[in-house]
Amino acid sequence: MKILLTGATGYIAQRLLPVLLENGHEVICCVRDANRFNTEKYASYNLKVIQVNFLDKETLKAIPDDIDAAYYLIHSMSTTGEDFKELEETTALHFRERIGQTAAKQVIYLSGIINEQKLSKHLESRKKVEEVLSQGTYALTTLRAGIIVGSGSASFEIIRDLVEKLPVMITPRWVETLCQPIAIRNVIEFLYGVLLRGETYKQSFDIGGPDIMSYKQMLLQFAAVRKLKRRIFVVPVMTPRLSSYWLYFVTSTSYALAVNLVDSMKVEVVCKENKLKDLLGINLINYKRAIALAFDKIEQDQVLSSWKDALTSNTLYYGISKHMEIPVNGCFKDKRSLKIADSSKVLKRIWAIGGSNGWYYGNWLWGIRGHLDKLAGGVGLRRGRKHPTEISAGDTLDFWRVLLASKTEKRLLLYAEMRLPGEAWLEFKINSDNVLEQTATFRPLGIAGRLYWYAVLPFHGFIFRGMIRNIAAESRLATVT
Repeated sequence: MKILLTGATGYIAQRLLPVLLENGHEVICCVRDANRFNTEKYASYNLKVIQVNFLDKETLKAIPDDIDAAYYLIHSMSTTGEDFKELEETTALHFRERIGQTAAKQVIYLSGIINEQKLSKHLESRKKVEEVLSQGTYALTTLRAGIIVGSGSASFEIIRDLVEKLPVMITPRWVETLCQPIAIRNVIEFLYGVLLRGETYKQSFDIGGPDIMSYKQMLLQFAAVRKLKRRIFVVPVMTPRLSSYWLYFVTSTSYALAVNLVDSMKVEVVCKENKLKDLLGINLINYKRAIALAFDKIEQDQVLSSWKDALTSNTLYYGISKHMEIPVNGCFKDKRSLKIADSSKVLKRIWAIGGSNGWYYGNWLWGIRGHLDKLAGGVGLRRGRKHPTEISAGDTLDFWRVLLASKTEKRLLLYAEMRLPGEAWLEFKINSDNVLEQTATFRPLGIAGRLYWYAVLPFHGFIFRGMIRNIAAESRLATVT
């Protein structure tokens, strides 16, 4: 069967895609920026990538007419601004109109549990999207989930940050709210299980694991699995704004996502009973087991997708290709080069940069820069990296975004997502003469940008010099130039 997969670079779609391909389906992946999608690992499968922006109706013409079903996995949880509801509704309208022109029999939508009358803004938006999609000429199947637990999921990583960093937590009242978490494995089983199942057409189903618990219980059970002793004290005076700042500064989440999470966490998300798991023969995984499975993947370096890579940013919105051309005019540069003996060893070190591996020189200064960025409302260094040695375009790398990672070209290009009065690029390249070139480029915005560059210039002198020397390590043959 020919299946359309939207949100193909997102957390859920990256988990669902291998299942669809391994079961012999032809999959059409919709992405806003084709440069972000790594097709190499799916080379042996029947996969096609098309570039579609669902806010631009013209681009939807790239969707084939002969698809059998489509997954709608587009969400804007981390979007900033007040107009995300209108954007989500517009996106859904464009999708509905185009899919109605195809041969698709079914659309499968992953939404949120919406069983309370008073909903958060994001749950209201998802409910509206469901209403829009339900008016199509195809059969809509909606799966409604709450907290999703799995390696790389937003919920898992935020809980992990809180539990592992804070022996004692002073928490707001929303930690007493009940929810019904579900393992990512079960989510994927449900998503695949309902595919072209007539019994699920024109219906919605709440999906959750076997445990109903408060967020406080989730934190304490997570600590128990990790063999950590934690104390949690609930205070009634913490406002939603303070709660959002608490999440933002302690965890790796963005402030926009923290606000939306706090807004949603005040709403109880418990499933209405249904027989879908029995119909599909799914064995639900309990919360503690889901945590253990997630850490198995982390320890084996097998995290397939991360919510951090899907965070909405200007880099991703306008497309990676928009930033690939490093400007020349009106820019400041710090360029250094070093003759090396073994390019393969050096390339391995370049590919392992950032995250727990650090930046090879002055890590404490990089740490200070990350803290300052967090205080300024930026992403900070806590995003880390998904895999210790593998990297591809679109990945997050601390407060950088990977634009290009080509071992064939021996080139890694990063774009800064920290708060800056301008734009910044960091490039590592090994040329044909076995010379390692390291170039930091900064395009200032006004006087503030120029003052910033001169203020940090003394630090650049020894940070970038030390970095290139340590990247080359034993392979260097000459002094840095």
